[in-house]
Parts: sequence; structure tokens; C-alpha cells
Amino acid sequence: MNLISKILTPECVLLDTESTSKKRVFERVGLLFENTHQIARSQVFDSLFAREKLGSTGLGQGVAIPHGRVKGLRDAAAAFVKMQNSIPFEAPDGLPVNFIFVLLVPERANDLHLQLLGELAQMFSDAAFREKLQNTDDPAALHKLFVDWQG
Repeated sequence: MNLISKILTPECVLLDTESTSKKRVFERVGLLFENTHQIARSQVFDSLFAREKLGSTGLGQGVAIPHGRVKGLRDAAAAFVKMQNSIPFEAPDGLPVNFIFVLLVPERANDLHLQLLGELAQMFSDAAFREKLQNTDDPAALHKLFVDWQG
């Protein structure tokens, strides 16, 4: 079992048909975490935006992994957003993003944070995995792709 499958719940997989900017996605994800994990949406939004100000979390190849530390969070939490329409994310390759994996970690979770980011980088560098994500429009099936992934 991979680390991501332990923190990504089925209700935290979204198909986003309306967001047109990074800000809108962060607002939607904030609301999602508020409803599923009882984390204040403003805390989520502020944490993600603060990290983004340090440099874009766009990886390239249509993928971004916005992440942030949340004070008072006990366990890491995650959400995956598949965009219907790609959005600008200042990725190194200059391409817009349509896969956004949001990671929230406790304030002091250094090792876990790095392990999770490393696993996500491996997942998203796998062209076959990205293609499966691209060809799937059912949130439950998208969740299963993450659960079944083996590095």
C-alpha cells in the first residue's frame, strides 16, 4: 500500500468543471477540507497561497502539487482535483495544469511531508499513470487509481 492511499479519501477526489484560476481551486479545496476534515477553509487557502508565493508548485506535464502546513492538524490530508479546463499555474514547462494534488501536513511533519511529496513526484512522472487519470472521469475510479498505484 502506498502512502498516498492512506491519506486520500474518496470524497476528496473532485472533478472541477468551473474553476478558472489557482485562487478558485484553492477556495474550492478549502471548502472541501472544511466539510471533510473540519479544517477552516481560510486556513487551507492561506496555507496553500503562502507556499505558492515562495514559488509555483506546478511540476510540469499538466501537474501541480500545492501543499502547505496547517497548525493544529494531526494527520496529513489530501485532495485530488481533475480540471475539465486546464488553468495557468506557472509550471516550469509553461504548460497549464489539469491535475492538482493538494497536500496538507501538520506544522512539524518534515519527514512525512518529504516522503509524501516524493511519492507524488514518482506517481506523476509515470506517463501511463497520467494517461489513466486523463481517461477517467469518475471520482471513485480516479481514487482507485491512486490506491492501486505501485512504485
